[in-house]
Amino acid sequence: MLHWSIYLFIPLALALVAGVLILGLFNFASGGSPQRSQRLMQLRVLFQFGALVLVMITIFAMGR
Repeated sequence: MLHWSIYLFIPLALALVAGVLILGLFNFASGGSPQRSQRLMQLRVLFQFGALVLVMITIFAMGR
């Protein structure tokens, strides 16, 4: 059985992804710096990777 804290990390990771996505979209829509939009989208991809890794670890551990 997984430790209860792992169940908190996945929603937190997904919230980080959504938050960075929204920040990037607001920056883009308001005519902000293109470099900032690009950096936020790169950060979003990094957070998505982390969220995916957490989900895969959880699925793997639940199967054991």
